Amino acid sequence: MSSSFKSPGDTARAVAATGGVKNSSKLSHTILLSFLAGAYIAFGGLLAEVTNAGMVAAGFPIGLSKFAFGAVFPVGLMLVVIAGSELFTGNVMYMIMGLLHGKATITGLARNWIVSWIFNFVGALFVAYVLAYMGGVITADPAIQAGAIKVATGKVGLAWDVAFIKAMGCNWLVCLAVYLAFASDDIIGKILGIWFPIMAFVTIGFEHSVANMFFIPLGMFLGGEGITWATMIWNNLIPVTLGNIVGGGLFVACIYYFVYLKDSDDA
Repeated sequence: MSSSFKSPGDTARAVAATGGVKNSSKLSHTILLSFLAGAYIAFGGLLAEVTNAGMVAAGFPIGLSKFAFGAVFPVGLMLVVIAGSELFTGNVMYMIMGLLHGKATITGLARNWIVSWIFNFVGALFVAYVLAYMGGVITADPAIQAGAIKVATGKVGLAWDVAFIKAMGCNWLVCLAVYLAFASDDIIGKILGIWFPIMAFVTIGFEHSVANMFFIPLGMFLGGEGITWATMIWNNLIPVTLGNIVGGGLFVACIYYFVYLKDSDDA
């Protein structure tokens, strides 16, 4: 009787193999798929902003509104994983496991990370400015607009060490979500594997670099006080990107490689 999911060891091999595929992917494909991934995560962020603001305006308790924010956000990663695209935070795990297992190179890793980070930013900005701001999705409702500004100002106001630590927790859970999705061989299993860890990191309030490429610019477009390109990059995106690399790279990629692949004979 066949199983509907992979063992942890088989999942680790599948993740490392995917790192090898991404290592040799055409640059044009990586650019296009990275744009899509940034847009997909931004779709989740936009949905979360609208949902959260509605619940706050209706007087729901803060914990419940945070849960609602986290409950709808995972649609972004579902699109990334199931439809296929290049998300920087997931690529941290793929490329490190691929490199350690001999399926990827350091040059391929650097190219993948740089290109996916930049074009995730482009995709997230597109949704933030064109769809959310110009399309009036956020500006049409004062409660939603106020909530979006509050989210953005809170993120640029984090201390470096706090942003870094929150980012570690975030990508630990994000990479686990991708890992669980890989473990499942059916769509429903992938959706459930993604939903729980992503709901958890968002509800907790951890920091995701690509999501912040949507949340912070949107707050800036709406006139949030103290939000500039410089404060966004220096106060948030740099420490959060570094924390995401450590969280997904160390706690998922390195540990699962050491346990399941280091002594295997399929390198």
